[in-house]
Amino acid sequence: MNYITGKTSFGVMAPSAVSLGKFDGLHRGHQKLLQHILEQKKNGLEATIFTFASNPTRMLSGLSAQNILTNEERREMLAKAGVDNLLECPFVPEIAHMEPERFIEEVLVGQLKMKFAAVGTDFHFGYQRRGDHAMLQKLAPKYGYTVEVVEKEQSHGRDISSTYIREALHDGNVKLANELLGYRYYVSGIVLHGRQIGRTIGMPTTNLLPPQEKLLPKDGVYLTRTFVKEDEYYGITNVGYKPTVGGETRRGVETYLFDFDGDLYGQDLMVEFIEFRRPEQKFQSLDELKAHILSDMNWGKSVARQI
Repeated sequence: MNYITGKTSFGVMAPSAVSLGKFDGLHRGHQKLLQHILEQKKNGLEATIFTFASNPTRMLSGLSAQNILTNEERREMLAKAGVDNLLECPFVPEIAHMEPERFIEEVLVGQLKMKFAAVGTDFHFGYQRRGDHAMLQKLAPKYGYTVEVVEKEQSHGRDISSTYIREALHDGNVKLANELLGYRYYVSGIVLHGRQIGRTIGMPTTNLLPPQEKLLPKDGVYLTRTFVKEDEYYGITNVGYKPTVGGETRRGVETYLFDFDGDLYGQDLMVEFIEFRRPEQKFQSLDELKAHILSDMNWGKSVARQI
């Protein structure tokens, strides 16, 4: 996949089928748009996603400031889906202040050589969001492209959106989040050296510290599935600050893998979240913590056997 980020000029591109949007979760609504442009590959067009790069260094002051997928996770998923071009454009003044028709003429048609566009019913673009799908359709004959306006995907009487998924994750409802995403919500990263408290109680764990831009679910214990190279293991994962042992200043993801006894330090892992067990708690002693972990393990193994 051709991946361009941090630039407002994308060079000479082949004729493209384009979809535009945030694509910050690649949920079922995004996948619906994606399918429309992937189908155009049989007509000789390259499947192109135009989006704006999120800024991981910005102030993270709420749910909406964090992303369901990091930029890297989004890139990997789109590449696997078969997208030919991912263009992450910085939201700089020269783009933000561009009038909608000029954006169509100079960027979409001029640079991306857009011949087909798939957009949602709430799609807006250009200066002060003055452009919409109706304008895109009206100008199609002038600039030589076609437009497909795609209706919203719905679930439980609501439009599927990143906001809906964030709410589910905030509540610890990973089952609902996974249904809306169309895949299991996950966290990925390199295993770090922790304080090795787990080893002292006979339960070694893996520790991930996701980037601050990554939206994590509600603090608590979950049944998860971890991918280790070609292998996969069910386990229980704690999201939060580990209050019993203390000393953590950032929320982390700590996982005990069932039926695994090895060294994973420095390795890349992906942890999928399956079901919420209980909120994170502070226990009075390590023995009490161990007893609860054993209870969590028994619950997790029981649920995993039914999957």
